[in-house]
Amino acid sequence: MANLTIKNVPGPVLRRLKARAATHRRSLNLEVIACLEALVQPAPVNTDALLARVREVRQTPKRLKLTDRVLNRLKTAGRA
Repeated sequence: MANLTIKNVPGPVLRRLKARAATHRRSLNLEVIACLEALVQPAPVNTDALLARVREVRQTPKRLKLTDRVLNRLKTAGRA
């Protein structure tokens, strides 16, 4: 494992880390590692909500018919 040195830790931050370590019955070093691990973990993804949002976004509005003619007109609009 790699070593990491943290310098110039503000007093209030150190006190909070020590309090957290005591609450969790860990050493200060293990508490810092636990905090770092929690910070860099990817956020859990709610796949059902994500899929529902994707389906919602992918629906074509009923009043908008995207034909080749419409797409070409939109692409060339404003060009000289």
